[in-house]
Amino acid sequence: MECLIISGMSGAGKSLAADVLEDIGYYCIDNMPVSLIPRFIELFENTSEKYRKVALVVDARSGSDLETLCPSLEQAQGPDFCYRILYLDANDEILTNRHKANRRRHPLQQSSDISFAQALAQERAMLAPIRRQADLMIDTSALSSADCKAYLVSLFSGGEGGDSMVISVGSFGFKYGIPAESDMVLDVRFLKNPFYVPQLRDKTGLDQDVFDYVFQDPAAMDFCERVCALLEFMIPRYVEEGKMSLVVSIGCTGGQHRSVSVARQLAQMLGKHARNVNVRHRDVARR
Repeated sequence: MECLIISGMSGAGKSLAADVLEDIGYYCIDNMPVSLIPRFIELFENTSEKYRKVALVVDARSGSDLETLCPSLEQAQGPDFCYRILYLDANDEILTNRHKANRRRHPLQQSSDISFAQALAQERAMLAPIRRQADLMIDTSALSSADCKAYLVSLFSGGEGGDSMVISVGSFGFKYGIPAESDMVLDVRFLKNPFYVPQLRDKTGLDQDVFDYVFQDPAAMDFCERVCALLEFMIPRYVEEGKMSLVVSIGCTGGQHRSVSVARQLAQMLGKHARNVNVRHRDVARR
C-alpha cells in the first residue's frame, strides 16, 4: 500500500489537496486519528486495489497524538507498505486572511481562550517534527486554488507506481523572498536587466521581446545548458533515492524579466529529457 500523509497548517490547502488526490485515484480520509493508523494499515495493506493508494489528512486536530505519527509509520514500513509526507504551508498573513474569509475557528481555539495568532504559533510548534520529516513541502501563499490544483495533479498523477519525478521550474524575485518549497535556487541577476530598457520595463519575460533581449547575452543560453546538464546528471540519482519531485527556483531582482525568461527556456530544454516538467512564475504579476 502506498500511503500519502497530508499535513500542514490550517488554511494552507489540505482539504483542496485531499479533493485533488481523490479525483486522481487516491482513497482519502480526513482527520485520521493517529492512534488508528497502524490498525488501518494492517486491515487494508493486502486488500483490494481500491486501497493500494491512500491519502490520510493528519494535522493539529490530533493533538498530542501527533508525537507518535512518524514512529508508527516507520514501524509499519515494509515490502507491502511505504509512505510519504506532503506538508502544506503558507505565511501567517495569508493564513489569517483565509481564516477571515472562511469564518471558521482555528482547531486550537475550540476549547481555549486564545487569539488566532497564538493558535497559529502553537500549531507551527506542534507540526514542526512532521514538517522536518516531509518528503514534499508546498508553500501555497502565492498560489491560487487553480494553480495549486494543477501543481498537485502534476505531482501525483504521472508515472506508473507514482515513481516518476516531477520537475517544477519556477521564477521569483529575491526582493519578495525565496520560495520555501525550493530544492535548488539559482540566481540570474548577473544577466543584463530589461528593467533598464524603457520600452521593456513594463513588460515581462512572457513577452517575446523581453525574452529575446535576455537571450541576446550568450551567457543566458550557456547558463541554461550548464544547469540542464547538471540536472540530467542529478535526476536519475534522485530517483534512485526515492525522490518524487524537484523544485528549481530561478531568481532575479523582481521576478518579472530575467528569471521568467530563463525559467521558460530551462523548462523547455528539460522537457526533452523528462516526462513531467511544469513552469510557474510566482512574482510575474507584481508591480
